[in-house]
Amino acid sequence: MKRRSFAHLLLLPSLLWTSCRSPVDEPGSNLPGKCESESPVIAPQKTDILFVIDNSGSMEEEQNAIATELPAFLEALKEGSGVSQDFRVGVITTSVYRLAMFQGQTTFREYANESGRLQRVPDAAGNPTDERFIDGTDPYVLEKFRRLVIQGTQGSGQETPFEAVRLAVTEPLVSTPGADNGNAGFLRDGARLLVAVVTDEEDCSTTQRPPPVWVSDDTSIDNCSEQAHLLTPVEEYFATFQQLRDSTGASRQVLWATIGPVALSDKRAELIRDTTPDGVFVRNVDCPTSYGPGHRQRAMAEVFDQGLDNLDSICRDNYRDTLLRIAELATVAQSIEVVNLPDPRLVQVELTRANDEVERCSVAAGDLRYEASTEAYPARLFFQSSCLRRADDKKVEVKVLCAG
Repeated sequence: MKRRSFAHLLLLPSLLWTSCRSPVDEPGSNLPGKCESESPVIAPQKTDILFVIDNSGSMEEEQNAIATELPAFLEALKEGSGVSQDFRVGVITTSVYRLAMFQGQTTFREYANESGRLQRVPDAAGNPTDERFIDGTDPYVLEKFRRLVIQGTQGSGQETPFEAVRLAVTEPLVSTPGADNGNAGFLRDGARLLVAVVTDEEDCSTTQRPPPVWVSDDTSIDNCSEQAHLLTPVEEYFATFQQLRDSTGASRQVLWATIGPVALSDKRAELIRDTTPDGVFVRNVDCPTSYGPGHRQRAMAEVFDQGLDNLDSICRDNYRDTLLRIAELATVAQSIEVVNLPDPRLVQVELTRANDEVERCSVAAGDLRYEASTEAYPARLFFQSSCLRRADDKKVEVKVLCAG
């Protein structure tokens, strides 16, 4: 097993200018003056995992397939790349609203009991309980999680995962108690949020009510794609998720994964029309069980990870490997604490990849985001989509370059 170097250690090059002062010598510094031979003790990583399940009429097989592979997913989470994992899971649906047009008449429906609300964990008989999320330490976490992801197929045919997540993690739901149909208590201080979207159609999200985009019963048309200019931009939702903070004021690290309507071969999003004995259906190319292209689904995955390791096709025969990759996302910390950093513009992080290539990232280049410390939380560096850590990285080094 390869030893990984955890970057709570700030490595400094030789200082060439006598005017430069090493952060090691700063009052109150806890930085060692030399490299340690042993890795520091790493506290358990806290991750709150939010599955977003499409519960429209076409998703029965996919929900069952996800439930089948949950044992491998949970086992991978618990192994955690050698670092103890403290996780919990909850489920919301893609149902928020539906604006339908039929024979020139529109009907609008809001899904008041869903719309970003954590769904109640069913008991063994299928009856809803008061439990809205499951801790990883629960001895029945697998059985409960399997029951929870089977959300049925009576939801909206106008899938809105981005809007559902926005509602779930912002006010008022984020602080509304579960007894009042809210999500209070799910998101923890100091925990990362991993969102996993499972859907076979395009996202049709907007913050407007009623929505400006409607759907029809014409299966040869993807209404949400044709009216995409009326939807809330992907970048706006991404900015909302990047700005989330916990109750201490610290940034909440958000990870995103999608099992969606993209091509099996290369994850591209491209609309095609499939003529069948039952009619003409809109699909994504190379994804025969999808019901629309995944342009926005792919775009959201890409702003979180330019390498698209967080995206896979809903049209796979099984989701074991896909869920293992999502679990891997949850076990790799994408932020590190730093102390006595004189100027974030001087920091450089070197990632030694599995193939021994060294990738250099910096705040100045936009590969890292720096958050200054306060009395409530320490300073942190956040890895951005162009420079994410991977589970098989061999080493992480943080260096401060001396200005002069």
